[in-house]
Amino acid sequence: MATSATSPHATGFPAEGRCGYYVEKKKRFCRMLVAAGKRFCGEHAGAAEDFYIQDINAGLKDETEIPEQLVPISSLSEEQLEKLIKKLRKASEGLNSTLKDRIMSHPALQSALNDPKNGDSATKHLKQQASILGNIEKLKLLGPRRCFVEFGAGKGKLSHWVDIALKDAEKVHFILVEKVTTRFKVDGKHRKKNSVFERLQIDIQHLCLNKIPVLREGKLPVVGIGKHLCGVATDLALRCLVETYAASFEERNEEPLAKRIKNDKTEKEIYTLAKEGNEKNVPEKWNPVAGIVIALCCHHRCDWRHYVGKEYFRALGLGAVEFHYFQRMSSWATCGMRKTSLEASNITTKRQDNQNDDSEEHDDGEYRITDDSADNLPGLLSIEEKKKIGHLCKLLIDQGRIQYLQQKGFSPALQYYTDPLVSLENVLLTALPNHSSSPETTA
Repeated sequence: MATSATSPHATGFPAEGRCGYYVEKKKRFCRMLVAAGKRFCGEHAGAAEDFYIQDINAGLKDETEIPEQLVPISSLSEEQLEKLIKKLRKASEGLNSTLKDRIMSHPALQSALNDPKNGDSATKHLKQQASILGNIEKLKLLGPRRCFVEFGAGKGKLSHWVDIALKDAEKVHFILVEKVTTRFKVDGKHRKKNSVFERLQIDIQHLCLNKIPVLREGKLPVVGIGKHLCGVATDLALRCLVETYAASFEERNEEPLAKRIKNDKTEKEIYTLAKEGNEKNVPEKWNPVAGIVIALCCHHRCDWRHYVGKEYFRALGLGAVEFHYFQRMSSWATCGMRKTSLEASNITTKRQDNQNDDSEEHDDGEYRITDDSADNLPGLLSIEEKKKIGHLCKLLIDQGRIQYLQQKGFSPALQYYTDPLVSLENVLLTALPNHSSSPETTA
């Protein structure tokens, strides 16, 4: 049927009252309604800003590697499933599957943690925030004259606690990145003269940090943070930080302000300081990304195109098909922790009760239901075996991220940052530039 001459497809314009964002994958404009006087819907509002560059953090799209429609794991034959599991176990040989405990706290949250009005959900989230904050401080990333970029910020509570912990530290900027409209935000409550909060409603996939004025002009070192950054969002955030942002300084051959100030010291002065035992006063090499602290989550929501560890997978003889099944199988890591039918019947009530408390948008995997249930698999795998396979899938995906960061000049680590009874998604990814005091790697 011929296309109408007045249709948006024929004219190259969106329909009246609809979003003006062109969805390349679907070869059409977004169909969401927009508010009067607006050009884009809430999710694509960032497209109107200077820091929006479509797919800048998406990664290269290789059509030959994107698999065709794949069957669910439950539809695989016993032989096919066994072959996948053998590949997984072979690829995971030599990896340290036992991570170190880095469960910490921070005095900034002590009062909130002791509040008797807290519900169970609020207490769990506060414990996680306290541990993330404690790890940020341990890595010496909690300080003045820097910009904290919180990815998947939601209500902005992680940045809120970082700001509380910093007290009156000078020249601290917070950029909160969230692609959807969020209710009950806490960043609007901050009125300190030494810290500035800026919220960007944009998908991380299209965020160009070096076009944000405070980073372009002030050149503050960036600390990337996130609490439960779901699946693909972690890969987009890593690429946003260490590839499209940090690399931009090298391409422009630009020397940031902080580095120029440190370079005022001559080599002789630096040598004298070191010789006299004042190594801590020796200026370190400056890096636009000072560090990364991200609580990982939802590996089943990863995507091969955006995944930063493709080279790692290919070196193991794995590709897009194996990645697809491994990321689906990663949900088995929590299959032994399912709620009973009686408990499940109370979920709706619990969520309704939580609407007015301090609960977050994320369920931490407690009530997750996935398409590839571990209950209907070919063969006879016990619950414990499924859990181990799920954890191996998570570990392998995360190891690809570790190698990616190493190749980009960072010293990364994986560690448990909270008890599994607090959150089943309890792994924290940290990374510092190689010149800094490095955390232990997990090869």
